[in-house]
Amino acid sequence: MRAVLLAASLGVVVAALSPAAQAQYTTDWLANTYGTLAKHVGNGARSMWVAPEGVIYTASRWDENAGGLAIYQNGAPLGTMGTHDTFQGGAITGNATSLFVALGYSNTFGSGSVGRYNRSSSAQDLRIPVSTWTGIQNADVITGLATAGSLLYASDFYGNRVRVYTTDGVWQRDISVSQPGALAVDSAGNLWVARRSAGVIAEFSATGAALNTIQMASTARPSALDFDAAANQLLVGDQGPDMNIKAYSLAGTPALVSTFGVQGGYLDTTTGIKGQVGDKRFTRVVGIGKDAAGNLYVLNNAWGGGWDLGRNGSTDIHSYSPTGTLQWRLQALNFEAVAAPDPSTDGVNFYSGNNIYTGTGGGTFVANTIDPFTYPSDPRLNMNDYQRGQHFGQIVSVGGNRLLVASGQNPDTFNFYYFSPSSGYIAIPAGSLPGTPFNTTLTVTAGFAIDGNGDVWAGLDRTNQIYHYPLAGFGANGAPTWGAAATTAIPRTSLPLTRIIYQADSDTMILAQGIAGSWDWTAMNGHIEVYHGWKAGNTGTPSPVINLASANPKSIAAAGHYLFVGYVHTVPNIDVYDLNTGSLVTTLTNSNPNAVDVGNDVDSMYGVRAYLSSTGDYIVTKDNYNGSSVVVYRWHP
Repeated sequence: MRAVLLAASLGVVVAALSPAAQAQYTTDWLANTYGTLAKHVGNGARSMWVAPEGVIYTASRWDENAGGLAIYQNGAPLGTMGTHDTFQGGAITGNATSLFVALGYSNTFGSGSVGRYNRSSSAQDLRIPVSTWTGIQNADVITGLATAGSLLYASDFYGNRVRVYTTDGVWQRDISVSQPGALAVDSAGNLWVARRSAGVIAEFSATGAALNTIQMASTARPSALDFDAAANQLLVGDQGPDMNIKAYSLAGTPALVSTFGVQGGYLDTTTGIKGQVGDKRFTRVVGIGKDAAGNLYVLNNAWGGGWDLGRNGSTDIHSYSPTGTLQWRLQALNFEAVAAPDPSTDGVNFYSGNNIYTGTGGGTFVANTIDPFTYPSDPRLNMNDYQRGQHFGQIVSVGGNRLLVASGQNPDTFNFYYFSPSSGYIAIPAGSLPGTPFNTTLTVTAGFAIDGNGDVWAGLDRTNQIYHYPLAGFGANGAPTWGAAATTAIPRTSLPLTRIIYQADSDTMILAQGIAGSWDWTAMNGHIEVYHGWKAGNTGTPSPVINLASANPKSIAAAGHYLFVGYVHTVPNIDVYDLNTGSLVTTLTNSNPNAVDVGNDVDSMYGVRAYLSSTGDYIVTKDNYNGSSVVVYRWHP
């Protein structure tokens, strides 16, 4: 018996020393309803068609590991069609047998085509060249589609016309319309055309004769149309400041008879905090539809687009009963981005470059932090942004004042934001680096950090200097200002420098070396130097020096006395190193593979964030572009 007990005791000791027992972490996710790759909600849907039986089809410009045409029903994904970059995303419609979708730019036929897809086989069986504008890659050429009987209608935006074809692709006629957008056909066969920027919806007969015109408010932006046959109403999604759905009776002269959704949507302050999303607090309505049972479906695409129309990662579908009760949501809110734990909430909330999340098991979408009407020049709205969006978030809290830094996938520019009581969850632009607040035009190519005191540390291009901009304070409105930079020569053993982390609470500087002679200034070579007492004067003697064992390090973050390292083109793992000893402590892989996909790797410079909570848990987040989610590790050493 003693031998058995001894063997059992030894087994317990061995188990306690095993990597699995040492791990002591959980693997979770945010920003997607479903955590597995096979079931994840598709990225960046910008248009929707609802079949009578309640099957939902959405079109997206890009979904890394699925087709860009996604299929849903009763709150569950049913699969996809096409490849991840087949479609443009801006227009889709269908009938009993087929789907018609605006195709993405092709090196073979360019832009401006519509593809027909068999709903049963998922195969493309026809391409219809609609527009002569075939050279546009990153803007919608086909901006609306609708079917009625044997006819297909397509908005040729740059051609200033709606083109009419048979559903077999035979051209019938053109209807002259300035900058046409979303389309719908009513029970009389009349065509309704939204002219978004003009706030107008124009009606045409089946033969193309001009009929009625609905002139909305000057600020209205009709972005989606659907004809409700049961009520004989035209439903209009308005992505202007009203942020709601308007119903117009078509019995006689069109007249507004009702609205659906909170007036002002997520920016309303009477039913919630400014920026807060939720039931009927819509963001950017881009698709609406009803099924034969009278259920209403609303597709939101939260603000924060990128130049390629897909990088904001936002798919937000709401289903409502015929009486207007919310039934379910499907959400994919992240693509090439990460959300950082918020120190002000002890890591309960997470800030990406444009959204706020909380919770576990997919989490809850708290807010969209962009106000396109108050701050139309917000860099996160810049469709010409060569960095493809500003979706990577870094967040610090200084004396109760949050500072958000938003950047792109591999950035040389960083945008700063602050919050005020009156702005709620809306992040107010506070300038950029390079830019006026920092009195420089030099880009950041040798590392960037904002520390816990709000100070900014940056390696400016080709200077071989680390610039330290101290936070000078906050104005009465909460706006931050920074003082003039002090410079320190980059230690020669860290050149060329590519990453900077400074921990203000312990006066620790962490410098990661790049690859000498490489064209890729974003790459790390695995040599990391840790300087304890940097501001106290130790700028030349690193201890420890960490030489990473794994290839292709891409992103690093630090919290407490640990360094967290993510890799690109190799593994999705996060290695954890001790900043005092330099030793590898553990590797975070996936403790919950049946529920969570952790992606391929970390394909971004700032795609890993870390925070030490008051409970002693380290909260580590990682970008997962595969599953359009944010991976969350909670590790307790």
